[in-house]
Amino acid sequence: MPEPQIRKTAILTETIYHEGGPAPEVPQRRAACMTVIANPFAGRYVEDIAGFMEDLKPLGAQMAQDLIDALGGDAAAVEGYGKGAIVGTNGELEHGALWHVPGGYAMREKIADSMAIVPSTKKVGAPGARLDVPVTHTNASYVRSHFDAMEVGLADAPKADEILLVLVMTTGPRIHARVGGLAAADVKGEDGLR
Repeated sequence: MPEPQIRKTAILTETIYHEGGPAPEVPQRRAACMTVIANPFAGRYVEDIAGFMEDLKPLGAQMAQDLIDALGGDAAAVEGYGKGAIVGTNGELEHGALWHVPGGYAMREKIADSMAIVPSTKKVGAPGARLDVPVTHTNASYVRSHFDAMEVGLADAPKADEILLVLVMTTGPRIHARVGGLAAADVKGEDGLR
């Protein structure tokens, strides 16, 4: 397959100073990198689509680095991540699943403590569709303080024959996390869970 045809990219960054309670000592930052590509399978059923994952790997690596740069350039500062895709209406949900390996592994390769699976979501949608991308701790999925989501979308994407690919990273837990569970400081990092 040819390399992905990119129409546009966007990076959204947020700095969260408080959520109505006391401000944290260090604001939490989160960012989403979005890339709109042509869907090479739009408008028809293709049985063998898995090869396109290989073609998406360089894009995943670039998007992961762009996110790290948007959050200050230090991959060690990243504590949470997630990924997602919105497939245009001439595509199918499975086309969004092509992003699992290239998007997830790209982030895990750049973040040293990243044993946890990268949570994901996908849907079929029209231009302007929004997606809540789930976020969990990078090294232990059971760290409740990092269960979060970031809403993303672009006004003009995806068009019917496109896919909007998304990666999300965060620098810490929810601002007022206080519902117990495994603390990030107690993560052993052996199995991606605890």
